[in-house]
Amino acid sequence: MENREKFIESGKNSRVQIGIIPGHFATNHSHVNYYVDITSVKTGCKMAKEAAIELGSAYNDTAIDTVICMEGTEIVGAFLAEYLSQGGINRGQDINVVTPELNAVNQMIFRDNTQGKIWGKKVLLLIASASTGKSIQRAVDCLQYYSGELVGISAIFSAIGFNNDGMKINALFGPTDLPDYQNYSPADCPLCKGSRKVDALINSFGYSKL
Repeated sequence: MENREKFIESGKNSRVQIGIIPGHFATNHSHVNYYVDITSVKTGCKMAKEAAIELGSAYNDTAIDTVICMEGTEIVGAFLAEYLSQGGINRGQDINVVTPELNAVNQMIFRDNTQGKIWGKKVLLLIASASTGKSIQRAVDCLQYYSGELVGISAIFSAIGFNNDGMKINALFGPTDLPDYQNYSPADCPLCKGSRKVDALINSFGYSKL
């Protein structure tokens, strides 16, 4: 599968790259025809910093207290908080960087010691990738429960332009970078109907080949 991987550069910054592998892949709630590999952005400090600068440039005029990091984006989130605190309306601010926990029934929660970073705060949601928007909506519901104010959504890759409430998703890579990207419900997947086997199971941690 790896020999099919190609790399594309961000139109905003050529030093930020993601890998794409065509095939038939299953997520928890959909089937897609590409695996989008964001590993280098999430794990390499140089690329993570470049990605954070590009994402952060959209929020120079937006007050932000906390960055919520989803799907292993903590390194990018830390650089993003640093960038935001160095200029614009957030200059000099100590911006929090937190990650929600998943409980036994797969609900997103914040423990008592971190709830103060959410309650009444202006929050920027950072996610690795969005294909259907369901993960974003789950995070938004969690944020509302803890009385945080969502002021922005950023993603490394997003196949959608807006969340369910109409908020624009600020993404480094989108449909114009991967115009052939398709997302199907498992029941309606044409790849399954064509008897094409699933190459791998994928989630925010990566892939497991079948």
